[in-house]
Amino acid sequence: MRFRLPGFAITLIICVLSAIPARAQISRSVDEDGDVVYTNPALTDRPATTKLGPLAGTAGAVTATPVKAAPVELDTLVQKTAEKHHVDPDLVRAVIRTESNWNTSAVSRKGALGLMQLIPGTAQRLGVGNAFDPAQNVDAGVRYLGMLLERYNGDLNKALAAYNAGPGAVDRFGGVPNFPETRSYVQKVTSTYYAPSPIALGLVAPRFVPPAPPPIYRTVAADGRVVFTNE
Repeated sequence: MRFRLPGFAITLIICVLSAIPARAQISRSVDEDGDVVYTNPALTDRPATTKLGPLAGTAGAVTATPVKAAPVELDTLVQKTAEKHHVDPDLVRAVIRTESNWNTSAVSRKGALGLMQLIPGTAQRLGVGNAFDPAQNVDAGVRYLGMLLERYNGDLNKALAAYNAGPGAVDRFGGVPNFPETRSYVQKVTSTYYAPSPIALGLVAPRFVPPAPPPIYRTVAADGRVVFTNE
């Protein structure tokens, strides 16, 4: 059966089609779980803001409001949070060193946020409200790292690869994916983790140690007076 569209309907269709921008092409990317995602850049190429919209099924948006914290405070926070969730604090320090170099307001090219570079979707699922708040970021990052270690029965390489490329990619490859970025990431974190001196490597900001005072010398002046000096 054949239908003939009236002239006004054909005109309407042409107008709608012509309104679609030429740049509305479909692009291919890989999300934090290693799954292939197809998106329309025309809908996603927008100026970055400090508020990231909520995903379907999540409680609310993740914000990114800087929160100041001294290096010593960050190290104490990492120590306590890691112990709370039964993850080696030195491993968490190594991850932070590799991910953000201890920059609480770090933002990656892919939109990962904060000290432990949380992908917004992961941050939301873990209940993060402000990704730049060190306490929230580290707590969520350590919990996620602990989940991955448990998932892969303590296999550090697999857990770190999943933290970087997503567990989906690790499961498909049966190990560390053959992605140059992921392999380099695992190597950097493990090298830092197994290094002997966290302070020497910049993992922990060294606590202030006052310089030793100069020695005091005792001399006798020409008139017989005893003089103490440090010169």
